[in-house]
Amino acid sequence: MKRINLALQGGGAHGAFTWGVLDGLLDEEDIEVAAITGTSAGALNGAAFKSGMVHNGRDGARACLDGLWARMGAVGDMRLANWMQALEPAQIAQSIEYSLPFSVGDAWSRMVSPYAYGPFYRNPLEPVVDRFNFDEICTDQGPQLFVCATCVRSGKIRVFTGEEISTDAILASACLPSLFQAVEIFDPSSGRTEAYWDGGYTGNPALYPLFNSDLPEDVVVVNINPLERDEVPKTPQQIQNRINEISFNSSLFRELRAINFVQRLLADGKLTAGEMSRVFVHMIADDELMNDLSVATKTVPNPVILHKLKDAGRAAAHRFIGDHKADLGARSTVDLPEMFG
Repeated sequence: MKRINLALQGGGAHGAFTWGVLDGLLDEEDIEVAAITGTSAGALNGAAFKSGMVHNGRDGARACLDGLWARMGAVGDMRLANWMQALEPAQIAQSIEYSLPFSVGDAWSRMVSPYAYGPFYRNPLEPVVDRFNFDEICTDQGPQLFVCATCVRSGKIRVFTGEEISTDAILASACLPSLFQAVEIFDPSSGRTEAYWDGGYTGNPALYPLFNSDLPEDVVVVNINPLERDEVPKTPQQIQNRINEISFNSSLFRELRAINFVQRLLADGKLTAGEMSRVFVHMIADDELMNDLSVATKTVPNPVILHKLKDAGRAAAHRFIGDHKADLGARSTVDLPEMFG
């Protein structure tokens, strides 16, 4: 049995790619997920995966993930979306991005604070998250789960785990400040109630919770924000999209750079394995597909795109297993020195 840790990025509706990756990994009976750290959509996927595994093993995990994305818009009356089925992802992204409803909604979110709604405000993700079984999510059974959010006051990351994980903790992890009101949760370390925004600003996701001695050395990052885009963004939508991607990848880059530094010290004999953990880093991604999409398809859970993302995630998971299963427990498959060279 090969044991791995999963690091699940946030990225709105693009988290359906991670749904597919997890579905693909569940095909591998000899791979066990020991721990999951997740932000935003990654936190939702991680909670669904853990709840399902505790409830009914691999079949339960599949059922919980399917149920989550049914609630997020992946399944439903798709007759209005049928005309999009023949389009490529880039065409669907453009059709949403330049549609009047999206343009109006995007402009509205830049001019109007989510606090302007007063008593009429309700986080639209709340009924989705409320359906989780938190007895299963908070139990010591199954994979360890870590949910990342950003403290508005201090700008620091907070990682929720065990009984700290709740509807509010997951909503905080997915709280984009231009769309949602900050989520307030008591913090025992500060002794005060703190407001939280999306965890992607400080950890997308945080990797350090996976460095405990009781967890395996392999960290598999499921990346849904493309690391590179060759073309310089020129339209307002393209510029905003790339700003979003860079800001939400920056925290991951910082931690990977730190891992690279420690691994170099271990290789040079300047540290011993007992002093610092050896980490094998892997990544499952489809940057070609994600380069075809945009912030529009992150915020609008179009059923056609969600299913295309799930299929792409399954395919990416199977490619990774086919290419690198033997590397698990033996070496990194991400060349960190080249990445930061």
